[in-house]
Amino acid sequence: MKTKLKEFIQHLSHDVEDEEKAEEYLDNALPSIGLIVMYFNSLESSLDSVLCENFTDRTDSTGLIVLNKMNYSSKVELFKRFCDDFQVGLNKQLEGYELLINDLAESGRLRNLVVHANWESTDDEGYTYVRLKMSKKGMQQEYVQFTEDSLQKIIELVIKTKFKLYEFWEHRNDVLYGRV
Repeated sequence: MKTKLKEFIQHLSHDVEDEEKAEEYLDNALPSIGLIVMYFNSLESSLDSVLCENFTDRTDSTGLIVLNKMNYSSKVELFKRFCDDFQVGLNKQLEGYELLINDLAESGRLRNLVVHANWESTDDEGYTYVRLKMSKKGMQQEYVQFTEDSLQKIIELVIKTKFKLYEFWEHRNDVLYGRV
């Protein structure tokens, strides 16, 4: 995904020169945005399930009490702490662990970009306002170009990450119960 910055002048505004082309772009992008939301929610639910199993495999109740009102990145961090502790106890790094943690975090980051983007600001090149950046250079408006291809790659990452999570968890349980 390409990004561009525009200097903030006086008011937060967005230049959309060809509104008809921008509208056509959005019509094509909306199904992908919906799929990202749907698959991400499924990934988060799978993460909840794995975390609940960490507490006890008899009921999800205990885990759900802990997870209630936690945001996704906090759940990823909790999962990471459980896995780090498990691996320290084994004195062994489980295969695929680092990549899984990175993919879980990246799935959340990309989902947030998509869900929190100001889609009404999308221009005819597909650049969409995502946030105001503040630095020593002053305030800049950040835009991301969400293409059909980049949206599809986000969908694929989220789906792949969900399957990696289950594969990792099965492997972890095999190690725990001596089946490996």
